[in-house]
Amino acid sequence: MKISSLQHTFQVNRPNSASFFEQAKHSMTGGVNGNLRYFAPFPIIFEKAKNATLIDVDGHPYVDYLLSYGALMLGHAHPDILTAVERVWSEQGTSSFGATHPLELEMAEELITLFPSFDQIRFTNSGLEATLFALRLAMAATGRTHVAKFEGHYHGAHDHVLQSVNPEAHAAGASEEPMAVPDSLGSPDYYRQHSVILPFNDWDACERILTDRAQEIAAVIMEPMLSGYIAADPQFMKNLRELTTQLGIILIFDEVKTGFRIEVGGAQTYYGVEPDLTALGKVVGGGFPIGIVGGKQSVMELASPLRSNKKTEVVFHSGTFNGNPLSIAAGLATIRYLKQPGRFDQIVQHTHELRSGIDALAKQYELPLQTIGIGTIFNVLTTEKTVQHYRDLGANHNQLRLALDYLLMENGVYSKPLNRFSLSAGHGPDEIKATLDAFEKCMAALKKDPLV
Repeated sequence: MKISSLQHTFQVNRPNSASFFEQAKHSMTGGVNGNLRYFAPFPIIFEKAKNATLIDVDGHPYVDYLLSYGALMLGHAHPDILTAVERVWSEQGTSSFGATHPLELEMAEELITLFPSFDQIRFTNSGLEATLFALRLAMAATGRTHVAKFEGHYHGAHDHVLQSVNPEAHAAGASEEPMAVPDSLGSPDYYRQHSVILPFNDWDACERILTDRAQEIAAVIMEPMLSGYIAADPQFMKNLRELTTQLGIILIFDEVKTGFRIEVGGAQTYYGVEPDLTALGKVVGGGFPIGIVGGKQSVMELASPLRSNKKTEVVFHSGTFNGNPLSIAAGLATIRYLKQPGRFDQIVQHTHELRSGIDALAKQYELPLQTIGIGTIFNVLTTEKTVQHYRDLGANHNQLRLALDYLLMENGVYSKPLNRFSLSAGHGPDEIKATLDAFEKCMAALKKDPLV
C-alpha cells in the first residue's frame, strides 16, 4: 500500500471537491482560508452538517471528529444552540450592539463560577486574541519583555507565540534547553530574541531556565495538555505554579483546547492548579467565534478604563464584536447543557468506549497504534512508546497515521489527516459503532497490505 495510491482513490471519489478546489485557488490564496485546512491532494469541501455528521459536496457522509477543531461540544445544530440563537434575533434583534448588553454579565458570572482562577473576565473574538491580550496584561503587570513558552505548544498565529510550535529537530537545540525557532516566514527576529523556550514535563530543566532568566520573563504561557491531549505531570504543574509565584512571573493557561473538554471547569480544575490568567475559546462560543481572558483581579484591572485617563497607564483592549450576543447566547446554552447532571460524563464515557475499541483493534491487528488523551479529546498515535512531550512525537510513524486517515475517510470517518479527535453530545452509540467498524476495516487493510 502506498500513500500515493490512497490519495489517488481519494481524488477519484471526490470530483466535486477537486473541481471546487481548482476554482477556489484562483480566488482564495492556496484555495483555503487557513493553512491548517489544507491537506494533499486537496481538502474535502463540506456543504452540510447535522449532529455528528458532515456531508461533502460529493454527497459522502462522515462521522465528524474534527468538530470545527473541537469547538462544537454539542455537535452540529444542537436544538439548545438553535433555540438560543433564535431567541437573540427575536428578543434582541441584532447580532452585534458594539456595546455592553445583559448577556455579557450572565456569561461572565457563569465563567467565574466554573473556573476557580477567575475573578474577572474580558471577551475577545478568538483564542488568538485571548492569548495576545493575556500576554499584554502580563507584560504590563511585570514590566518585563520576554515570554516563556513550551516547545510544541500552539497559542494562535501571532508572532510572539508562533515560535517553536513545530520546530525541526536540527534547528531546535538540545532537549533540555530548546532554541526559539520561528514557525512562519515574516516573523521578526525581535520575537525570536524575546522568546524563552521550555521543555514540557522536564521540571529540572524548566526550573533552571526560569530561575536563570526570571528578571526578563513576564509570563509563562502553556497548554496544560500539549495539543489538548498530552497531559502535564501533576507535580510538574504544582512545581510550575510555585516557582512562577516565587519569581513574580505571570502564569497563563491557554485552555482554548482543554476548556470544557477535560472537565467543565477546564484543566485547571482537573489539576487543582490556579493560573494568574487563562485564555479560552472554541467550546465556550458554542460554534460561534469567541475568546475569553479570565484571571486575577489584580492583573485584569490593568485594562480597566476606570484606572486612569492616561493611555500610558491602562492596558488597551477593544474589539467591535467582543461579547456579541450570538456567540454568548450559544456559549451559555453550551455551558448550561454541560452543567446538567450526567451530560458531560456521558460524552466522556462515549470517548472512553471509542478509545478502548481503537486500542483493542490495534492489538488485534498488531499495529503500533495507541490513543492518548483525557476527557472528551484524544489522538491516535502511531507509536507504542510513551509520549510526554513534543520531541517524543518524533517516534510517530506519520505515514502510517496518514494512511489510516485516508482509509478512514473512505470509510466515512473524518478528523482531518493527522489531527486529534474530539467528541460531542451528538456522538452516540450508533456513531461509536460506525467508527469502530471503520477502524476495523482500515486496520485489516493495513495488516493485509502494509504501507510501503
